[in-house]
Amino acid sequence: MSVELKAVQALDLWRGAIVESVRRDAPDLSARQMALLLTVYLIPPPHTVRGLATHLNVSKPAITRALDRLTEYGLIKRKVDDHDRRSVLIQRTVKGSVFLREFGDIIVTAASAAEASAANPKGDAV
Repeated sequence: MSVELKAVQALDLWRGAIVESVRRDAPDLSARQMALLLTVYLIPPPHTVRGLATHLNVSKPAITRALDRLTEYGLIKRKVDDHDRRSVLIQRTVKGSVFLREFGDIIVTAASAAEASAANPKGDAV
C-alpha cells in the first residue's frame, strides 16, 4: 500500500485524529506514552524497560514514568519474568488493545475526511 501525502496533508490527518481522540472519554496520552504503547503492541514481544529504552532511544527512568501512567490507565501491565525473576516484562492488556483499535479507527476516519477535503482544496495553510 502506498499513500502519497504532502506535509500539510499529513499534519491535517494527524490533527484530525488527535482532535477526535481528545474529544472521547479515553486517556489523553503524551507523545512518549503513545510511542511506547504502540511499540509494545506493534513490535513482537518480549518487552523490557531496557529494551524499550534502547528501541525508543529514551532513558530508562523516562520509560518507567511512561509505563507507570500506562499501567494506571490499564493499557499495559508488568509481569515478573518467570525465567529471570530480576527482569520485568511489559505486556499488553485487553483494554490497551481496545484503546489502540479505536484510535486506529479514528485515524481511518480522519484519513477519509482528509481525502474528502483534498477533493475540495481550500489552499495550503503551512
